[in-house]
Amino acid sequence: MDWFPLYNSIRIAAVSTAAVFFLGIFAAHIIAKAPRLVKGVLDAVLTLPLVLPPTVVGYLLLLALGPKRAIGSWFLNAFGLKLTMTWWSAIFATIVVTFPLMYRTARGAFESFDETLAQAGRTLGLSNFYIFWRIQMPVCRQGILAGTVLAFARALGEYGATSMVAGYTPGRTATVSTTVYQLWRTGEDALALRWVLVNLGISAAVLLAVNLLERKEVRSWP
Repeated sequence: MDWFPLYNSIRIAAVSTAAVFFLGIFAAHIIAKAPRLVKGVLDAVLTLPLVLPPTVVGYLLLLALGPKRAIGSWFLNAFGLKLTMTWWSAIFATIVVTFPLMYRTARGAFESFDETLAQAGRTLGLSNFYIFWRIQMPVCRQGILAGTVLAFARALGEYGATSMVAGYTPGRTATVSTTVYQLWRTGEDALALRWVLVNLGISAAVLLAVNLLERKEVRSWP
């Protein structure tokens, strides 16, 4: 059994999760303090990939990153980099698809933060940078960790956008999800079932981790 699809899925999910961790926290921190109208508009825009079919997300990415499109052709001509049909092309897809999960979870955590703690810190002369990383982030850590775990799980199981942007090449771009589809398509049901069981095991572990984080948050609530 070739374990490359699992390795590839994990590295794609790890890189994209690291990216959406910082992007999601930054966007959530800014938008949580925005006026209601602005927040509503930005929410609709940033969470749109959550409700769009993954294949539509993949198609839109191809329109932007394809070798004959503006961004894709510029990278190809300037750096010789092809932004589609490589293993790391899937990172673009998973970042777009998983960002709303991280953003919404982090924003909910920030909105529940007691601002009097931040105000008390400012009266003591603490900088906003210190207050954010040493006070607000620790208080909101459970929600942020839950969002991170969910984003990783979503990236690990992404298929629609990934298959359109990165395709399926054994040993190069294959992921667990695209491998299951290809094995089913070629009639190799027994091997496809093995990969399904692997995916189920990982998903169960992720859900258990999220539940543990939620219980810990409830118990710590005064």
